[in-house]
Amino acid sequence: MSYIPIVDPKTMEKVLFVLGFQRVRQKGGHVCFYKHPNGRYTAFHIKNLPKIL
Repeated sequence: MSYIPIVDPKTMEKVLFVLGFQRVRQKGGHVCFYKHPNGRYTAFHIKNLPKIL
């Protein structure tokens, strides 16, 4: 099984901006919606989740 790294929200947001996404809206403090100029959308939680070991 492959290893998938855990990325913190600030780093993920920076990556989305580098890829050309722009913040469209934020509802509450949990989810941001981003839109790419070619019409793609993505959303993710911006609140840090507790680490479960």
